[in-house]
Amino acid sequence: MAKDRRQEEDYFTPLRRLLTGVVLLVLFGIFLIWRIDSPRVERFRAQVVDQVVPSFDWAMAPVNGAMNILRDFQSYTRIHQQNQDLRRELQQMKAWKEAALQLEQENARLLDLNKVRLDPRLTHVTGVVMADSGSPFRQSVLLNVGARDGIVDGWATMDGIGLVGRISGVGSKTSRVLLLTDTSSRLPVTIQPSGQRALIEGDNSAAPPIEFLEAPEQVRPGDRVISSGDGGVFPAGLLVGRVAEDPGGRLRVRLAADFERLEYLRVLRHLGTEDIRDPGNLIEPDQPPTPDAPPATGPELSTSGGTNG
Repeated sequence: MAKDRRQEEDYFTPLRRLLTGVVLLVLFGIFLIWRIDSPRVERFRAQVVDQVVPSFDWAMAPVNGAMNILRDFQSYTRIHQQNQDLRRELQQMKAWKEAALQLEQENARLLDLNKVRLDPRLTHVTGVVMADSGSPFRQSVLLNVGARDGIVDGWATMDGIGLVGRISGVGSKTSRVLLLTDTSSRLPVTIQPSGQRALIEGDNSAAPPIEFLEAPEQVRPGDRVISSGDGGVFPAGLLVGRVAEDPGGRLRVRLAADFERLEYLRVLRHLGTEDIRDPGNLIEPDQPPTPDAPPATGPELSTSGGTNG
């Protein structure tokens, strides 16, 4: 077996050398033909090109395909780089948009805190949120205004856009605001335009549920929710938010106040509603006939009877 292998190797080695020499000789001849500067050789070269090149389209197809793939890859690389640049610019634009929204909201709060008057009797004291003491079990914030500023326990607070909560503790220089989202918060509201009365109960979520609604079929998502004034704790007509519906079909309130960015709060001085006990001269009460009044006389009756007749 080893001898047969050696005989095969001895047979193929001279054949390889012969083929290599022939290929080199042919290539050297083609090189010489292509380098000779003569009209006859030029015509010969032209004829060879006309005969050989058109029939080599199948051989050039892989080369053309590879060139197209290379160009596509270069184009993809440029598109990828442009995509990365656009992503960075989009992130910068989002940051600018967020900054613009924060400035717009802060400007709206400041303008509302300085100029808005809900009721001539409802004056207000503006305070700055000092700390957020929210927790999974209690949600409240601290203001830098207290008893020295005339703050009274139970007064409503707003952020300039919507109702935030009520004062639940007053100190000399600070006061605590219990947010509407707290589990111990209850707010009587009116839903417009249906006029339905309901109760907003905090559940430590951003959208408290609506409870004790008389006719839920008359309420639609997007309806306006305002305080009703029932109970005398909150003034009537304060904006609370809009009706929304959760995936489970339960009606909730999307609060108008921005609870994620509570910076300034307006404490409304609510002195209570005035009870009307004496109608005054607006309505004349019916006067019952007195027993001493003289009865109608006969001539009057006869006259009236004659007239009717």
